[in-house]
Amino acid sequence: MKKIIIPGLFVFILLLSSFKKNESSVALTKIKVKAPFEMPDISVPDFKKCQTFPITHFGAVPGNKQKTTQAIAKAIAKANSVGGGIVVIPTGEWLTGKVHLKSNVNLHLSKGAVLLFDDDPNDYLPAVNTSWEGMECMNYSPLIYAWKCQNIAITGEGTIKAKMDLWKIWGARPRPHMESLKRLYYMSYQNVPTGERLMVNDTAHLRPHLIQFNRCENIRLEGFSIVNSPFWTIHMYLSKNILLRKLNVYAHGHNNDGFDPEMSQNILVEDCLFNQGDDAIAIKSGRNQEGWRIQVPTKNLVIRNCTVKNGHQLIAVGSELSGGIENVYVHDCVVNNGAKMFHIVFIKTNERMGGYVNNIYIKNIKAGKMDLGILGIETDVLYQWKDLVPTYVRKLTPIKNIYLENIKAANVKLESKILGQKELPVENIFLKNVVADTIRDDQRHIHENVINFNENK
Repeated sequence: MKKIIIPGLFVFILLLSSFKKNESSVALTKIKVKAPFEMPDISVPDFKKCQTFPITHFGAVPGNKQKTTQAIAKAIAKANSVGGGIVVIPTGEWLTGKVHLKSNVNLHLSKGAVLLFDDDPNDYLPAVNTSWEGMECMNYSPLIYAWKCQNIAITGEGTIKAKMDLWKIWGARPRPHMESLKRLYYMSYQNVPTGERLMVNDTAHLRPHLIQFNRCENIRLEGFSIVNSPFWTIHMYLSKNILLRKLNVYAHGHNNDGFDPEMSQNILVEDCLFNQGDDAIAIKSGRNQEGWRIQVPTKNLVIRNCTVKNGHQLIAVGSELSGGIENVYVHDCVVNNGAKMFHIVFIKTNERMGGYVNNIYIKNIKAGKMDLGILGIETDVLYQWKDLVPTYVRKLTPIKNIYLENIKAANVKLESKILGQKELPVENIFLKNVVADTIRDDQRHIHENVINFNENK
């Protein structure tokens, strides 16, 4: 038998060809964003040169949850294996369980497509590394989840929708749920490894996020709609280089914030519509020991040209902010008249949070009626935690350099309410051309423990 000798150059060419097949076909686009602070360019993925992988080619069947869930997973794996691809959800309604993205994958929702997530908790097992109200844990998988991925996207004109029957029951938060939440709080304080904080049981009932990208980078969410969410709607956790553009977000269940960036950086949110049962955008950075342990602030966040149809606040800062929040610029946004809103901007913390808030810029905002005011800052917001657990470590939150300019509201109780700590007053509040047509209270401002409040009409 003759030996076949392949010249070295030919071997090299074969190896090079194989290597190229596995190279990423995803390009990165840099977005330059103007801000009153040094704002890094934001790198987001571009899938224009990538292959498409319709889920129907992998066995998806309308109405068949098992086949569709498996088909989406296979399509994602294939797109990832070739170095980048677009997983296409075609027109029609597709019932599914969890979707786990991988690097270099764009989940694309065609016009008329509805990706409908069932509300069976078993669809979101096994437990994954996630978080709940600022504390890391092993819990039910978010409905769409990414862990340590790069270059990922959800795009298209279709809809992501969640069935809500069971999640509404879990949202009642009965006493057994609160006891499990307290157990998680203790584990966080004791620095129990995240892998040992198992919250999947019959009493915790910690609802999963709709979308959570955890420790990811180079992220694009663009064009699609959301209807319903079990918990926080879009949660970016320990992630960076994030674009949210032209999203239509509707979720009116319990804790249904629209967008929660947490310990995440370099973010642009533009041209989005929020219709929420809680805060439209809630900026966070970990609860207590968790934020102090991880020590990653949320910073370099620009929000522009967005509309809020409903929600508690246009912008909430906290209450989970133990890792710190800085460099936030919100401008040219509208809160629709008739929206049931508490504040335009609400900064909230308590004596357990620590962290810090610095350099918050709000400019060119038009709003209708506010139940409370334009600006609220409170340093004793504990919600259910007030009676659930005692204060173990007392850390106050420095809050300073808050700038509001060209803010117009139709009707408010008062323009600002700032309740600082006597030991650590709130510093440097600047209001320029901040007005309301009607002020329902006898006074425009209620301030306690504030240093350097500046107002220029």
